[in-house]
Amino acid sequence: MPLDAADWAAIRLTLELASLTTVLLLLLCTPLAWWLAHGRSRWRAVVGAVVALPLVLPPTVIGFYLLLLLGPHGWVGQATQALGLGTVVFSFAGLVIGSMIYSLPFVVQPLQNAFSAIGPRPLEVAATLRASPLDCFFSVVVPLARPGFITAAILGFAHTVGEFGVVLMIGGNIPGKTRVVSVQIFDHVEAMEFAQAHWLAGSMVIFSFLVMLALHARRGPKAAWS
Repeated sequence: MPLDAADWAAIRLTLELASLTTVLLLLLCTPLAWWLAHGRSRWRAVVGAVVALPLVLPPTVIGFYLLLLLGPHGWVGQATQALGLGTVVFSFAGLVIGSMIYSLPFVVQPLQNAFSAIGPRPLEVAATLRASPLDCFFSVVVPLARPGFITAAILGFAHTVGEFGVVLMIGGNIPGKTRVVSVQIFDHVEAMEFAQAHWLAGSMVIFSFLVMLALHARRGPKAAWS
């Protein structure tokens, strides 16, 4: 059975969510990864551990605490309500926040590895040429770390596409608003619509394989995660 309108709506919403999440994470994680790679603060290990927590925490745990934090009784939810913004739970904005937290380490770690691999020498040479720190970063660091940016973007996008527990907890299952592909597959299975579930699940398998193939083919199997 081909995909119906609800399936295509879920696909469109998933792609929008993954695209926005990836862009926001790249903007947020670039300075964070640089600090983790070259900072000397004693809090660097603690921050690095916090950033990596989504790798080991069950998604439902992350979603549960985000639901409490962003809900009407959480301090963030109360603050947004006081500003007249309402709450972000069970909305697309809530999905974006949850997705950013869930995919955070998949963007930070490739960038951190890329920044660490650069070393101090290129920056020292740029400094002798009187380049400003900002100019050094965009003229030297960004080109040298380009593979890390590409890997971070691909992994962040793909990981957001495949999430389930976080988006279900914080976004619920609202058609056209918070129902992403993973939730749509769950709905098909729950309704015993296995043919439609196969179409969506198979598409996810193919998409995930192509992502991994692109990473390994471009950089080699030993460097795909750096």
